[in-house]
Amino acid sequence: MKYLQNKQIYDEIILNRIRNASQRVRIATANVKDVQVELGGKYVSILKMMKDLCRKGIKVEILHSGIPSEPFRRDFRKFALQKERTFAMRRCLRVHFKCVLVDDGELFLGSPNLTGAGMGAKSEHRRNFEIGVLTGDKVIREKVSALFSDIWEGRMCAQCGRKNVCYVPLESPT
Repeated sequence: MKYLQNKQIYDEIILNRIRNASQRVRIATANVKDVQVELGGKYVSILKMMKDLCRKGIKVEILHSGIPSEPFRRDFRKFALQKERTFAMRRCLRVHFKCVLVDDGELFLGSPNLTGAGMGAKSEHRRNFEIGVLTGDKVIREKVSALFSDIWEGRMCAQCGRKNVCYVPLESPT
């Protein structure tokens, strides 16, 4: 288990784990904003990185509760992620946990949302104070993965109690 905070989260999770995924990336977050990442010496939307992953056949799934920011939706359209068969987003109002599962091998659990101030390439003075742990613990990983799958596949809907205000899962944030 490895403790991460602030910029270490960006370096380890975004630049190392997500960028180098080989099979699947699953992200759970409450808020979704346009995260800027460094690629090829310049800063671009994380959606560019996700588009690149999808083109390699890597599955990318984002489970979230809030409406994505306008810059995120703009870049979503720019990179035409709605056309990628291996990219999907689903919205559940009850999602508040934050995690990143990469290739079913490593799990990041922590406080940051999928936002620039939380996980992005922000300067030290413009980012949130965030913490988390990176673990390969099989039991924890399987429990978090099962929760993600249960929400993703709608198995939590029957007992949710919010069905009267639930939105259709957001498959393409246009």
